[in-house]
Amino acid sequence: MSDISPKAEISPSAKIGNNCKIFPFVYIEDDVVIGDNCIIFPFVSICSGTRMGKNNKIHQGSVIGALPQDFDFRGEKSECIIGNNNIIRENVVINRATHTSGQTVLGNDNVLMEGSHISHDTKVGDRCVFGYGTKIAGDCEIQDGVIFSSSVIENAKTRVGRGAMIQAGTTFSKDVPPYIICTKRSEYGGVNYTMGRTYGVDEKVLKHIANAYRLVYLGNTSLFDAVNQIKDQVPDSEEIRNIIEFLNSTKLGVIAKI
Repeated sequence: MSDISPKAEISPSAKIGNNCKIFPFVYIEDDVVIGDNCIIFPFVSICSGTRMGKNNKIHQGSVIGALPQDFDFRGEKSECIIGNNNIIRENVVINRATHTSGQTVLGNDNVLMEGSHISHDTKVGDRCVFGYGTKIAGDCEIQDGVIFSSSVIENAKTRVGRGAMIQAGTTFSKDVPPYIICTKRSEYGGVNYTMGRTYGVDEKVLKHIANAYRLVYLGNTSLFDAVNQIKDQVPDSEEIRNIIEFLNSTKLGVIAKI
């Protein structure tokens, strides 16, 4: 059984898991699924199309599954997928997808600080942190272990590779490759050694990552040629393969060098 305040407004067709705590003045629409052990604080709205996993905490004033802020939206049914163990702080907005075939996805173990916003059709991996007031536009891809400092703006259709860190106040319109620091001027600021060590990346591999990015940012050559040089000159590892795959699949290009 769940502890649901009689002052919460919940659609009879919404599905609420076991051991949930739902405070007064929560608003939950129909076509919503909430997993076990979730805590929903007062004045939260959870809108149609939301599919939420277990052990999530949603704080005051947040709106989950909000209608997409996209001029292409025509009222279609779509989904907002929330994984497990996420902390969503006050006044966070997450939009559902624009079209029926799409999904907005937030993975597991993420922290969204006050006032952050994830727009329609964006895909977020696991263990990411979104600082105060960070805004993620539509159709973005954010891989695992990314840290956004406060007041970051990620423009539409861009990607951030795993283990990257975006400094406070940054606005960027190109892809941020894995394991690096993106500076306030949306430029390459070196390898994110702190994140690598936090997740147990070997020191030798961190040096190999640094060598790979020297070829990209200091090699005075095209991105295509830099990738080929990485393949030829940098010892293979999962991390190096991730870098190569990310660089090969970029459509908007990557952030510039300092």
